[in-house]
Order: sequence, then C-alpha cells, then structure tokens
Amino acid sequence: MATTTHTAAPTSLTSVTLEVADPAAARGFYAAFGVESYVRLRPSEAHSTGFRGFTLALTVSGPATVDGFVAAAVDAGATVLKPATKSLWGYGGTVQAPDGTIWKIATSARKDTGPATREIDEVVLLLGVEDVKATKQFYVGRGLGVAKSFGGKYVEFAAGGAGSVKLALYKRRALAKDLGVPADGTGSHRVVLGSTSDAFTDPDGFAWEGPGSHTPRAALSPRHRP
Repeated sequence: MATTTHTAAPTSLTSVTLEVADPAAARGFYAAFGVESYVRLRPSEAHSTGFRGFTLALTVSGPATVDGFVAAAVDAGATVLKPATKSLWGYGGTVQAPDGTIWKIATSARKDTGPATREIDEVVLLLGVEDVKATKQFYVGRGLGVAKSFGGKYVEFAAGGAGSVKLALYKRRALAKDLGVPADGTGSHRVVLGSTSDAFTDPDGFAWEGPGSHTPRAALSPRHRP
C-alpha cells in the first residue's frame, strides 16, 4: 500500500477526549486516579458495547507505583481486568474505569529501587487496528513521525511535546488479549483525538478533530459497528 500524500498541515496528537455518560462522575474518578491532566471529557450517550478498540497505558517507575495507581483506581470505582503481576516485560496490570475506558499501568522494572510515587513517566494511547502497516502508512501520510516500529505488530509515533500523550498502534485482537477482554465490540469507540490539522477519520474509524472543534464525532470502524 502506497503512502498517501496530503496537502494539509502535518498532524500531531494534541488531546485525548473520552466520551462519557456522566462527566462529573468521570472527572472525580480521574482526579482520584491521578490522570486528570491527560484526558478531556465530553458527555455522550453514543451506543457502545464490548471492547472499544483502545487503551490508555501508563508507564511508571516501579512495581510499588503500579500497585499504588491500581489501588487508587479501584478505590475510585474501577474494576480490575488483570491483576498486577510480573511478566517477561516487567510488572503491570489492567483496570477499567466506571465510564468503560480501559487503562493499563506498567513498569519495565521487576523490582523496586525506591519508594512508591504518584509520578507518571509516560502515557500512550494504544489504538487496536486491523492492519498495523496500512494504518501506519496512513498516519505517516498525514505527517506523523515514527519513533518505533516493529513490522506489522506495533508502531509508536513521536510525541507532540513534553508531557503529552503518545500515539501507538497495535493489532486489535492482540491488544484485547493483552488487556484481558474479548476483542468483539459494537458502536462508538467513545474516544476523540485532537489534531493540529484538519478533522479526519482513520481506517479503523478513530475520529480526529481539528483545533477549536467541540462537535462530538461518532465514527465507527469496520469491526466496530452496531
């Protein structure tokens, strides 16, 4: 598949907006969880069932910090999908917020080298897509720079700036398996990505909106329809 050339300004991820049924309740949850500065909230009653095709992943310093964030999420009303455990890659677990958004908290360290903190090293928005290579080319064609690429398995784009959320692509079914949920889902993704350029929708139905846009978008992916 050839990379498509666009005349629009290069795109970078400027914000992540979660569409939730109860913004006030979601705001309280994310403040208690400690990630309120990384997401925006928008009221929506859009139909959505099952896996929404994405997760937000936190990278932190060590296992004790992972446990602290998981505990804070659970205390605020989250459900544990995968308890935090050691793995080949480090230590991590997965929780689902009351609004349905799935969060992964992980560290590459398998042992603590200091006390637990409330610091977040990195936040990545992982989109589960059907064809990683094709979607990578789509985003490269829109001006996103690739930071890491592992063939058709995983792609990470360059961050828009310090403290911003990074964008990455992963196979949809592999992502669902990693999170501990079935891959099937219907309806809206319930997430909108902010763009430095124009509004568009990617090949898997993830909606982007341009600067200053506040209009809800509810694009559906081919594998995510009612």
